Amino acid sequence: MSLTRKILYGMGLGIIVGLIFNLALPGVFETVNSYVFVPLGKIFVNLIKMLVVPIVIVSLILGTAGISDPKKLGRIGGKTISFFLVTTAIALVLAIGMALLVQPGSGSFQLDGASFEAAEAPPVIETLLNIIPANPLGAMVEGSMLQVIAFSIIIGFGIARVGEKASGLIKLVEQANDVLMYLVQAIMKFAPYGAFGLIATAIGSQGLEAITAMGKYMFVVLFVLLLHLVITYGSAVSLLGKLNPIKFIKEFSPAMIVAFSTSSSAATLPISMKTLQNNLKVSKSVSGFVQPLGATINMDGTAIMQGVATIFIAQVYGAELGLGQLLTVILTATLASIGTAGVPGVGLIMLSMVLTSVGLPVEAIALVLGVDRLLDMCRTAVNITGDAACAVYVARSEGETLEEVEIDENVTA
Repeated sequence: MSLTRKILYGMGLGIIVGLIFNLALPGVFETVNSYVFVPLGKIFVNLIKMLVVPIVIVSLILGTAGISDPKKLGRIGGKTISFFLVTTAIALVLAIGMALLVQPGSGSFQLDGASFEAAEAPPVIETLLNIIPANPLGAMVEGSMLQVIAFSIIIGFGIARVGEKASGLIKLVEQANDVLMYLVQAIMKFAPYGAFGLIATAIGSQGLEAITAMGKYMFVVLFVLLLHLVITYGSAVSLLGKLNPIKFIKEFSPAMIVAFSTSSSAATLPISMKTLQNNLKVSKSVSGFVQPLGATINMDGTAIMQGVATIFIAQVYGAELGLGQLLTVILTATLASIGTAGVPGVGLIMLSMVLTSVGLPVEAIALVLGVDRLLDMCRTAVNITGDAACAVYVARSEGETLEEVEIDENVTA
């Protein structure tokens, strides 16, 4: 049985078990969740997150060093960032437009006493100034991904400029990359059990009443995520990447499944890179540059949640947002994605920044807390698909011949 199928079975069993505990055994759910479901999920996520920083460093060094021409490096960087900014803006426009059309907050909703204290987001200019790390090792320890990315790109650029003198260092980094990829394959054998634990926790903790009350909000978010996936990414892959979008989704699906179960684009990065390189033959230099960068600054799925949630909360409170405020939401949410870690739940902190920018109460985040874990899974899958679509576009624009080969699910999933 392929690993992908095992993961799907694990997720399916997690849904069934979670519903059984939620509906029939709510009294014992907390105990079972604490000692069985949570440990299974946490072990799996921690095993993969353990490799994230090393893989980002190694991948970006190899990706940058592999682009020996500084003009080509600047060209690829420009294409990548432009693609991310444009697709994020499109995602927000779709989200706000659909939320205004459907009006998910038009019913009677009440805060149930839940509270959320958002971390204060730093000003955008401060985020941009802090991209260059004063202490690279400190940035690695703290997981400051923008600083880690900047450091890795600078090292890779230096290796590219030195040339043959750094051939030994390049070989060492390549060997480190081989070791990390082997560890990813070994860790992924635990994925079905981790997926079971993560899904069982998410489903078992959600009451049917809460899910029903938020059904309209959930529908809008999920519909826009699907719309963005099919129209925006489908068009980009077809028109810019010259690939069949259906085959693209099919061959990239192993990574999307892992993203759905972990709710972390950063944790899924090793698998998404390996899947894209093996199944669609995107070069390691392009994949190693675009995807780690995208895991940090490209969060279209999260932007969609923010757009819908902002309109939803405004409707609940009877507040009408003008054109200027809607433009503020688009701008703030787009910039807020810069430097935000790709880990579960971070979208709620970003949402607090957006709400503050248009004068809505941050406490209203309690309205979407109940179902955010489930939506987080879906938007993470969309996030990493956007990174892959961008990599396909960049690879094609750089003259690469992308081949569609039969999937080796035991390796890439």
